[in-house]
Order: sequence, then C-alpha cells, then structure tokens
Amino acid sequence: MSGYVGAQHEFHDANFVRGWANRFVPTRDRLKLFDMISEQISQPSLPNAHVVELGIGPGYMARHLLERNPVISYEGLDFSEVFFEIAKETIGDLMHRVTLTKADLMNQAWPKKLSKTPGAIISTWALHDLGSQQAVADVYVRCYETLPKGGVLANGDFIKPEGTTWQYEPGRFEIGLHFELLRNAGFSHPISLAHLEPNIEDPKASENYACIFAVR
Repeated sequence: MSGYVGAQHEFHDANFVRGWANRFVPTRDRLKLFDMISEQISQPSLPNAHVVELGIGPGYMARHLLERNPVISYEGLDFSEVFFEIAKETIGDLMHRVTLTKADLMNQAWPKKLSKTPGAIISTWALHDLGSQQAVADVYVRCYETLPKGGVLANGDFIKPEGTTWQYEPGRFEIGLHFELLRNAGFSHPISLAHLEPNIEDPKASENYACIFAVR
C-alpha cells in the first residue's frame, strides 16, 4: 500500500487553530515525548535554566515542562498571535515564568529576538511545517550558533520512517538526514531517543515522530 502523508495548516485563522489545538491534546505517546524532553532539560550540566521553545503552539508542552521543572524560565516563539492566546489559557497560573516572542523561523534573524541566551532549545511537531529540508537545516544552524557550549537541542518532530513506500511532504524526512543536517550545523553526536507511534504500512499524518537530541 502507498499514498501521501502530509497536512496543510492555516495557523493565522482562529477557528482552524482552535480545532487543531483540540486535535493535539496530548495523548499517552505524546506525553512520553514531553517527558523525554523534560529529562534532558533538567540535567545539571545545562549551562543555564532558560528554555526556548520553537513553535509554542497551544502551550501543551510548555505547561508540562514548567510543572515538572520549577527552576526553568521559558520562552515560547511562534508567528501566530492566535496560538499565543491559546498558550496563555493553557499555561495559566505559570505564565509569570514565560515570555512569548513573536518570530518567524523562516527569517534567519529570529535568534536576535530572544530575551536571553538559552541553555536549551526545544520543539515539537513544528519544524516540518517550514516546508523543506533546507528550512530545517537553517534552523539547526541558527540553534548551534545561539546555544552556549553544553547547551542542548531537542526536536520532537514528524519523520519519514525507513522502509516506507509512502510519499511524505518535504518537511518530513528520515532520521538519518536529520543527523546529517545537525552534524553539518556543528553538532557532533546527534541521536534519536525514540521513534514514537511508528506506522510504516498505513501511516497517518499524526504518526511517526522522533525525539532527536544534540548537544552543542
């Protein structure tokens, strides 16, 4: 069996964003991804406790990490004002620890908008929406340039699984290619902590995502 895996989004449309956020309420597998990232940003070896999320979306991961990591400060980047409104609702009483920064990751100057240097840059289900391998590669380069020595990058994003006969949208590609792009950016030993909700034979757009991790 073969077909096409991809999705189209209208992240500036309030009705679309509300519906998307409702569909992405964290499941058990998605919470596993959040916990993997939480473990990485709680390591004492991090150069500082400021965490930047690329594409904060509805704020589900932000809330999860803030509840479990009381010492971190948090900065959520997004290009959608609608997502900022939903994120504020989700994060609620923890918003005093959060900075919301409007930025477009396609603009290579986005790191200049950060409030301070992060010890960790994280993202989930966002970078594939940039639409190409080159766009993801550019983000990886900017992350390497932005992080201090010992800083970490954790990207939980949709991938194209090995062995599939399905065609995938350009932003979804193999883990091995992510590793290559990370090494080209300067990261020396990128790894994948997990491949979650794997489905090779009959994949859905919400399946097949990995937790890709690298240290500066």
